[in-house]
Amino acid sequence: MKLDIGIGQGTQPVEIPDANLIKVLQANPLTHELTGEDEVRRALSAPIGTPRLKEIVKPGEKIVIVTSDISRPMPTHVVMPALLDELYEAGCKKEDITLVFALGSHRKQTDEERRKLAGDRAYEEITCIDSNPDNTVHLANTPHGTPIDIDKVVAEADRRICLGNIEFHYFAGYSGGIKAIFPGCSTRQAIQANHSMMVEDAACAGNLNHNPVRDDLEEMTKHLSIDFILNVVLDEHKHIVKGFAGDIRKAHREGCKYLDRMYAVSIPKRADIVIVSQGGAPKDLNLYQTQKALDNAKHAIADGGIIVLVGSCKEGLGEHTFEEWLTGAEKSEELITRVREDFKLGGHKAAAIAMVLQKARIFLVSDMEDDFVKTIFMEPYHTVQEAFDEAMKIKGQDASVIVMPFGGSTLPKVEN
Repeated sequence: MKLDIGIGQGTQPVEIPDANLIKVLQANPLTHELTGEDEVRRALSAPIGTPRLKEIVKPGEKIVIVTSDISRPMPTHVVMPALLDELYEAGCKKEDITLVFALGSHRKQTDEERRKLAGDRAYEEITCIDSNPDNTVHLANTPHGTPIDIDKVVAEADRRICLGNIEFHYFAGYSGGIKAIFPGCSTRQAIQANHSMMVEDAACAGNLNHNPVRDDLEEMTKHLSIDFILNVVLDEHKHIVKGFAGDIRKAHREGCKYLDRMYAVSIPKRADIVIVSQGGAPKDLNLYQTQKALDNAKHAIADGGIIVLVGSCKEGLGEHTFEEWLTGAEKSEELITRVREDFKLGGHKAAAIAMVLQKARIFLVSDMEDDFVKTIFMEPYHTVQEAFDEAMKIKGQDASVIVMPFGGSTLPKVEN
């Protein structure tokens, strides 16, 4: 079979013998009766585990809506008109509503960026601000010791509403739910304490069962109530295809189940060779972004296998701490030890790559210099076909193969 694999602004062909190919992973086809704002309004009219939002809020209450910043694909501008209509119907005043963009550890945003995210109507009708990690309220510590430090505006509101899109998260299981506020509106110290548990086996994509990272975050609800969430699932074009509103856990969990129906793809077994790509630009501009596809691919690779990671990475590694950790280690194993002892954002993705290297070799097809790629524990190639042919020589002509053309979106799950 001949396949075209996305890299940068184009594609590269690769020829794979039919006898070796187990599966090409694509999103599961689902039919959606409503999309976009229509689906948002449907979700708001049928909340899961709570009354309708207009029956929860009261006139005169200070209401905070927390949503994602510019680094996330959440289409807040599509969601806000329906949400504001619901609040106004309850008698809430524009001056009592604040939209907070959860920055987490990211940079502050410009006014133009906030307007683009919120949409013109929301930006002009209500207050729109970034969360402030330097102005927080300390509520408690989780049993793990994570400080529950929450943005003061969010913590002191009468009502809190969380927005977000649900996708697989490589150690919190899924995005969405509580993550908008905690750690989204918290401090770098809290984020580092929580994320340090990413090295635990149960901290992986698609898992909410005793996942220490997710469990630690949800401890926050014992100390600060979340009145309502509105989470959405997006298609590969980042359009809303399903909405989930209501209780912080119940609605979120239903959204996670739906995400599984769309993007969790069953495979009969792990393969000797996995070819994986983010699908091209802009998702493969640097290795920091391309790592997401690599982490999903680890669920499809057999021990001792070879992952052919395809990504232009024309902008290099993409994050300062990530680069410092990768280039500063003599052996990849050092990164895992380091993240356990001194967790740092950015460094955590370097450690994630090291964890993949414990079970598989990584052949990197990119625009980066060969000698540099070798220093970051990967093996450089210039074409997908060249990398695949070499992998077949190493693993043998009977080697099994899985291809993940959109590796950041699809999560392989072994049947049974």
